[in-house]
Amino acid sequence: MNKALPVLRILRTLRPLKPKQLLAQIRHGLRGTGRPIAWRGAAPHWRHSGLGADFLPPPAHIEVNEGAVIQLLGSSLDVSRGVDWDCAEHGPLFAYHLHQFDFARRESVSPEARLAWMLDWMERHPRGTGWDPHPLGLRILSWGKMLQTVGALPERAGTDAGLHESLARQIETLAENLEVRLQANHLLSNLIGVVFGGLLFDGPEAQRWLGYWPQLKAELARQVPGDGLHEERSPMYHALLLENILDLLNLAASPDGMAPDGMVSTLQSVARRMRGALDMMCHPDGQIALFADSAFGIAQHPSDLEAYADRLGVTAPPTQSVLPEGGYARLVAGPFTVIASVAGPAPAHQPGHAHCDALAFELSYGSQRIVTDTGVFEYIPGERRQVSRATASHSTLEVADTEQAEIWAAHRVGGRPRVLLESVEPEKTIVASCRGWSTPDTLHRRRFCVEEHALEIRDALQGNRRSMRLFLHLAPGLEPRLSHDRDGGTEAHLRLIDGAWLRIALPVSVNWRIGESPYYPSFGCEKTRACLIGEADRFDQGSFRFEIAN
Repeated sequence: MNKALPVLRILRTLRPLKPKQLLAQIRHGLRGTGRPIAWRGAAPHWRHSGLGADFLPPPAHIEVNEGAVIQLLGSSLDVSRGVDWDCAEHGPLFAYHLHQFDFARRESVSPEARLAWMLDWMERHPRGTGWDPHPLGLRILSWGKMLQTVGALPERAGTDAGLHESLARQIETLAENLEVRLQANHLLSNLIGVVFGGLLFDGPEAQRWLGYWPQLKAELARQVPGDGLHEERSPMYHALLLENILDLLNLAASPDGMAPDGMVSTLQSVARRMRGALDMMCHPDGQIALFADSAFGIAQHPSDLEAYADRLGVTAPPTQSVLPEGGYARLVAGPFTVIASVAGPAPAHQPGHAHCDALAFELSYGSQRIVTDTGVFEYIPGERRQVSRATASHSTLEVADTEQAEIWAAHRVGGRPRVLLESVEPEKTIVASCRGWSTPDTLHRRRFCVEEHALEIRDALQGNRRSMRLFLHLAPGLEPRLSHDRDGGTEAHLRLIDGAWLRIALPVSVNWRIGESPYYPSFGCEKTRACLIGEADRFDQGSFRFEIAN
């Protein structure tokens, strides 16, 4: 292999980084994560705020069975003999979720057990993974929510100086180790954690932490643009961040709160836009689309987030059909709902959750999903991680057996495709195009068009017409049948749960077959589903047409 290729790939990966981000990466490489900061002096004074609404319980992937087994992300940890805070057997993401401490908020856990785990963590984890900024920030929210919720912890926790001192150390350590090197959701949740911590205490320390509000406000403006979708384009991470923002609003808006001027109104505005974007990214079944490292059960169910927002006075904005900055568009025709990805890896400086999904789509008929994205199984580098991000794992067109983007490792992207949302006619058409990073002389243009009871998707290749493959990944349980007519046309027929037959006319001059592909609807869960695969050595244009057979 040419030794220059990995170097060039790294350069392509580093080029879009912000200067301060690159400097922070170098500093982290030399020094590592900062050490926990020692707290000097008395613990700050705890303040109990009256909340505007109850906090939401932990999301669906978290279970605690009889205090003996903690289930996170589809994996289990035996804690009958105590929690192994240095557990590494399930990978770093599991460890992060363990140290976030959301598991302790399950209703099945008693107040005494919650406090015992907190005190055990304080004693037995003086350094390590739990002090990394990301779990640190989210644990501040978890501990703060338990301390603010009447009855969640034994009454003595409210006056436990050691507990309050530990929480203050965590906030101070986080404030000194913000993840500038990673940016995006990591930096945003870090800042939310610090400011949330400032609302938990009184005194000069709390005022210092509240002093991070202007930085958080600026970051919210950068990461949540006008259309309301978080910049990483992941419906799951968007929902996770929306809950964090609603939690911060809940505490800031309390009658005896000490929120800086303008905080409540800013959070309400951001949360309202984010609520609108989340609504656009949900199917009629009420769940999120599975683009960009999304999986079910990791974030709160969208309906629960909507109800929480309602209780906090965050009303729903007008319905949207396109997120121009976020790069998604939605069309509805009778029973059909299509959600299309019409942007490339984002943001440019941190595309760690990006997939090769440009011009891919998900499709529902009523509340039944028909075409589904692949989702995500894990973040550990390997075959499953690579498969989940590949062009062939999304319902789009693959040019000459190449990837749209230069994906590598678990979260890296080198060369990027050029993706353009060309035009949108609300409730009628979407037109977008993509030039792959390694095939820039071939343009793939896709046009989505809805009629009263039908959906048509027209693909065209322009420029250097290389070989191609088209993929249509079907929801598990759907069993397609292919039929061919004398004129060379091919149709797929699907029996739906209501007994109707869905007819899909497939592009002509393409060799179609039924294959199988993996489906990762939640972390640690793998299913097999049918996939329609079309191949051609040369392709100019062709159309899919979805309609109910008479």
